[in-house]
Amino acid sequence: MEPSPSSSSSSSTTPSEPLAAASEAAAAAPTPAASAAEAVVAVAEEGVEEMTLTVRWSGREYTVRVCGDDSVAELKRRICEATSVLPKRQKLLYPKLAAKLNDDSLLLSHLNLKASVKMTMIGTVEDDIIVDQADSPEIIDDFELGQDEVVDIKDKGVNKQKLQRRIDQYKIKLLNPCREGKKLLVLDIDYTLFDHRSSAENPLELMRPYLHEFLSAVYAEYDIIIWSATSMKWVELKMGQLGVLSNPSYKITALLDHLAMITVQSDRHGTFDCKPLGLIWAQFSEFYNSKNTIMFDDLRRNFVMNPQNGLVIRPFKKAHLNRSSDRELVKLTQYLLTIADLPDFSQLDHSRWEIFTEDNTKRRRHRFSLVCFHGKFLIKPKSKVGIGSAMKPYPARACSRKDIFFCFIFNVTACCLLCAGC
Repeated sequence: MEPSPSSSSSSSTTPSEPLAAASEAAAAAPTPAASAAEAVVAVAEEGVEEMTLTVRWSGREYTVRVCGDDSVAELKRRICEATSVLPKRQKLLYPKLAAKLNDDSLLLSHLNLKASVKMTMIGTVEDDIIVDQADSPEIIDDFELGQDEVVDIKDKGVNKQKLQRRIDQYKIKLLNPCREGKKLLVLDIDYTLFDHRSSAENPLELMRPYLHEFLSAVYAEYDIIIWSATSMKWVELKMGQLGVLSNPSYKITALLDHLAMITVQSDRHGTFDCKPLGLIWAQFSEFYNSKNTIMFDDLRRNFVMNPQNGLVIRPFKKAHLNRSSDRELVKLTQYLLTIADLPDFSQLDHSRWEIFTEDNTKRRRHRFSLVCFHGKFLIKPKSKVGIGSAMKPYPARACSRKDIFFCFIFNVTACCLLCAGC
């Protein structure tokens, strides 16, 4: 029975607790329109349920689903999935929110979006040509994350939820089958395999030295996945121009782009994107896991969700000046082949890879020297005879791709690069 207005508001009469509660609930009940709007805001604040937004672009409307705990950067990635317009080329327009939508780190739950929100996007799809990277904004400098901060980021429940959503939404397309018993090598592109900032008439002039030799050598022990923070169109174009997708000496297992990344937040450094290897491990759990995977990237923050599996490679910049002296891939080849038989990569300290490589090289140099000559691999034990003296050939065996790099690694007298085709 409903309480009368007089009984519920009278100060002289003390109503029962149930009646008082019912009266307060009735007074606070919102209108249907207000209820719908507040429900959307509540969903955004909780950051659990999804929100549906409509984006107008180029005369069409696209539906985009996001969560309240997603950032503006994540919204732009979802828009990119629907329109192929890269996030960096998007400008989002919405009344009274245009300035906030320029802040990629802002969470959508802070925008108080309405249920029927429709926003406009201005942007241009990448053309089938190489964009002049020198004119695009430079990626922000890498930063150092403390151990406590790394643990906090990778163990946060909200980041685990984002990873699970990415696993559900992003399906990796295999170019070649995963191979049983092989380790996994995940490689970045920009500044890792290619100098994307310098200008050149031929993209091959900007390719990191020994790239094909490196990939050929490690392919014997590792499946190879390329993961770039750019669009898939750019990844396919660049890898095709460098001859990585058509080289007969090795095969690329898969290509991943920026849509496979997730956005995480650090109390000290704000919001940034990273590459969670858990995406690969979840979709190919029978082949890859934290024990047999290593990832090369010039940005440490990219493997914040799996720090034990990341190796920071020196960035390859100013290709025209450094092309003749850069031997990073030569040294990393030795490291990868040396650890290939270890049962658990996650127990290694990859930050000390150079020290490990140098020590291992010194021990091997003491035992023998190697010379590669026109497809034959000769072993000569160290002796008191000078290097310039005539070398007595020992029984030769066919030169494998792994052997090619030993010639570089041990700095022996001669090495025939023709063996790259063996």
